[in-house]
Amino acid sequence: MSDRPKLSAVSLTTLPQRVKICEMGPRDGLQNERGVVPAADKIRYIDLLSASGLSVIETTSFVRPDAVPQLTDAEVVMAGIERREGVTYLCLVPNMRGFARAQAAGVRAIAVFTAASESFAKRNINMTIDESIAAFRDVVAAARADGMWVRGYISVAFGCPYEGSVPVENVVRVASALAEMGIDDLSVGDTIGVATPDQVIEVSEALQAQMPVERIAMHFHDTRGTALANVLAALQMNIATFDASAGGLGGCPYAPGATGNLATEDLLYMLHGMRIETGVDLARVRDASRFIAGVLGRDPVSRAYRALEAAAVSS
Repeated sequence: MSDRPKLSAVSLTTLPQRVKICEMGPRDGLQNERGVVPAADKIRYIDLLSASGLSVIETTSFVRPDAVPQLTDAEVVMAGIERREGVTYLCLVPNMRGFARAQAAGVRAIAVFTAASESFAKRNINMTIDESIAAFRDVVAAARADGMWVRGYISVAFGCPYEGSVPVENVVRVASALAEMGIDDLSVGDTIGVATPDQVIEVSEALQAQMPVERIAMHFHDTRGTALANVLAALQMNIATFDASAGGLGGCPYAPGATGNLATEDLLYMLHGMRIETGVDLARVRDASRFIAGVLGRDPVSRAYRALEAAAVSS
């Protein structure tokens, strides 16, 4: 008999009344495209997302051009977007060099990125977990000294393409190290889309024993169709921050077979149907997805997007 935590019956009265969505499309989504989207189209895409009511948009990444050629125009994009009041424009930075570029570009929110498995850390950022944590200490300290909002990412928290299952204690160890640095928000990623609701509960319980639930976010991929079920499990654990990508853009170049992030439209449709507030206009997110789909030359994979578009055509 499994000793994993059991799922409880869903009671809408005990779930969070409001959820924050962190939009991943412009960075995590577009960096996985084979081609490079022109800066002007990225700027338009971000501006459309900004108009939807999203409060956090992961905008770009200040990494080496040869590492992620799709995002070499980070400074141009940050200079061109319309920065709306109340919207946090989050940028990924890997080291102090990237931080200096972001700071010069007027970035006020940064994210650092590590993993819960050594193999994935080596493949993805060419460092061990401990090396990445050591490298991020200076970055986080500099960001906090400048009054920036700081996020930490832990990838492959539920399973690794190279090592298989990932012990929960690995996730907790990395999370604790990031928390000690003083990050404001921790995003726990199911990078290859293998998580199931019982795992989400298990990891959530372990993390909440170490830090306030308000600082924990979940980042699900829908590779095996379990992303929304995992969101529901996380909601039952009082987690109220989720990452998603407009249209379902994204994937992972270091995780064979991993499909895109949980689609923002799918998440919004479920949350709004459950009468959970988000402050986000689903129709405006669809506008942004429709625009970037035209740029990329293919339809979004979001099921809610496709259903709502079809209904609009037939009405």
